[in-house]
Amino acid sequence: MRHGDKINNLGRKKAHREALLANLASQLITHKRIVTTLAKAKALRTYVEPLITKTKKSDDKETIMHQHRVVFSYLQDKSAVKELFTVIGPKVAGRPGGYTRILKLGIRPGDNAEKAMIELVDFNEIYGKTVAKAEEPAKKTRRSRAKKTEVAAEEAQVVAETPAAEAPATEEKTAE
Repeated sequence: MRHGDKINNLGRKKAHREALLANLASQLITHKRIVTTLAKAKALRTYVEPLITKTKKSDDKETIMHQHRVVFSYLQDKSAVKELFTVIGPKVAGRPGGYTRILKLGIRPGDNAEKAMIELVDFNEIYGKTVAKAEEPAKKTRRSRAKKTEVAAEEAQVVAETPAAEAPATEEKTAE
């Protein structure tokens, strides 16, 4: 039985698997897309997405330095960490997760392994919509429904404030 055994071991021991995922992650961060097997791409997605989440900006300088150290402990590549925090982090700041995309590429002729390309979503110039959306801040979704009376009261207040703000400006112009 394999109850609670959800990790894909990729046919490797723990140290070998961690080294493999660290190398794949640093190459993905450096090159923005890589081609590998489907199983490795799926394992890499679960490895690299939390690291990208750690790059989101914080106000506290100590927190930022701590996140640098945490990410470096996973990647062991100083240039990849720098690329992650300076280039990738600001670009994905508005995205609430889902930083990678996996595209299946068919099978490899030699061993019939299924190949896949894993890429960072915001760095694909072919899909222009995602690049344009990356610069806008993400919309906050509401978790509960507002009552109709509250929404109507807020709209009435906004409408009531708008003409009142413009009225003194027109009176000043007529007085001059």
